[in-house]
Amino acid sequence: YAFHAAEEAWSELGLEHRRDVPLYVGMSRSSLVTRELGQHFAIDPEVPARTGGSTVRRSFAALLREPLQLRGVPRNLDRPERPANYGLDQEGDARLTSWMHRTLTLAVWPMPAELPLSQLEPLESDVIRAWTPQLNIRRNPVSVARQLLADDARAWIAAANAAR
Repeated sequence: YAFHAAEEAWSELGLEHRRDVPLYVGMSRSSLVTRELGQHFAIDPEVPARTGGSTVRRSFAALLREPLQLRGVPRNLDRPERPANYGLDQEGDARLTSWMHRTLTLAVWPMPAELPLSQLEPLESDVIRAWTPQLNIRRNPVSVARQLLADDARAWIAAANAAR
């Protein structure tokens, strides 16, 4: 699957627009509906979005931290740990979900029945190498931006520990 957006969205994310290249490419070993539509896009209004469980949501949140006024928190407030896997508070998750619904489009490719599951990951890697989508590359603006939200989550943990 791939996430696409118009040129204005690339600008809002602080990224240089690359015509005909998606923002992100991924794969699902199980259900696209559950993973991409349920977790990444949070299409079911009865199920709250959880940025802490979605790498791509964390990347979008990091790049939209200031425009959407997002702050990282531990993804599990009852067991605050692993700040690099930060989440957002409910209001922040709602703002991010709204932005994603307004801005992104999702393209999917069905896995050919004759393709062995063991070949899916190498195929994904080949597609990422060929297209180099902005949100798939390490040591890029996303990595730096994601660190800021992880720092927010660390600060939240420190404040919670200090209050005890």
